[in-house]
Amino acid sequence: MKRAVQLRCAVLGVLVILLHAAVLPAQVRQEIRIPDIMGYQILKCDFHMHTVFSDGLVWPTVRVDEAWREGLDVISITDHIEYQPHKEDVPTQHNRPYEIALPRAKDRGILLVRGAEITRDTPPGHFNAIFLEDAAPLDTKELLDAIAAANKQGAFIWWNHPGWKPEKKGWFEIHTELYEKKFLHGIEVVNGLDYYPEAHEWAIEKNLTFMGNSDLHDPCPVDKTTLERHRPMTLVFAREKRLEAVKDALVNGRTAVWYNDQLIGKRQYLQAIFDKAVTIRDIDYEGENIIRFALENTCDIGLKLDKAGDTGPKELVIPPNGKALLKLKVKSVESPTELSYVVRNLLIGPTKGLPVDFTIPGQLTVNIGVEMQQK
Repeated sequence: MKRAVQLRCAVLGVLVILLHAAVLPAQVRQEIRIPDIMGYQILKCDFHMHTVFSDGLVWPTVRVDEAWREGLDVISITDHIEYQPHKEDVPTQHNRPYEIALPRAKDRGILLVRGAEITRDTPPGHFNAIFLEDAAPLDTKELLDAIAAANKQGAFIWWNHPGWKPEKKGWFEIHTELYEKKFLHGIEVVNGLDYYPEAHEWAIEKNLTFMGNSDLHDPCPVDKTTLERHRPMTLVFAREKRLEAVKDALVNGRTAVWYNDQLIGKRQYLQAIFDKAVTIRDIDYEGENIIRFALENTCDIGLKLDKAGDTGPKELVIPPNGKALLKLKVKSVESPTELSYVVRNLLIGPTKGLPVDFTIPGQLTVNIGVEMQQK
């Protein structure tokens, strides 16, 4: 009888485990396809998020799991140094979030950067420092002392959400002082749901590194990265997937920002992504003045183009990982056809899309090429 009861309990235990496993969400990583460029790997990064060790609502390992699931490669947990609303339940230990998250990050293949947020009223605002050796020395009264302590450790420092409080936004003397002391290296052009055109202008004017981060406090609402729904990311163009290479890219301004369906960054990087992602395919010539062809996009970001020249449709959309089919009437199929467009969702300025030109070879050029290959 006793053995029968034990057996029933064991079976019941197995059933409970199986039922529990059945309702657990699948742990699946969503890979993000943006082509590598210029000999660099494109690493998907989020360098601004919070946990219960400041004003966030999750444990540090949750941030790692979220990032892995959403296809990120590099993250930093940047809990506030000065603001600890959970300190009655969670002791103030500025390095502890990093220490807790690091083993999980290594297990997941995520690069974790030690970081912290230096928090002051606006102006001057909040500043993130990453690649710290120790966050504790940043816990000091004066802003310049805190930033100097981070700089002494070789940290990369940027200005967070500069348009967060519209009534107080602007570039003030303190920002000039930080910039001239070389304490300010980057600026958040995008923070969470917000894009800041003024910050975009400052990034260009002052050659500050473009940053775009989630600033997560709650559990991340995204369970699968898609074009329509994803966290903002800093795309880092690194020589390899190593922390030293990430820092080198940030220091040298090799970044872009993925925000909603837009890429924001310097022209040379956005141009390289477009050139790598878009290919002319399936050219067909009809009669003397009709050309059919496809523009293929191998990127997870759809491309929206407006005509800037004389030839082609007024608007053109090349879907993510898809093709746009075109039929053009031209003067002669024997000559090359030049197309000029502006990619309005690849922003090289606050209201300036990326100009692009591409050429459809003429039928005569194609035939000569075929004949030369045959010879």
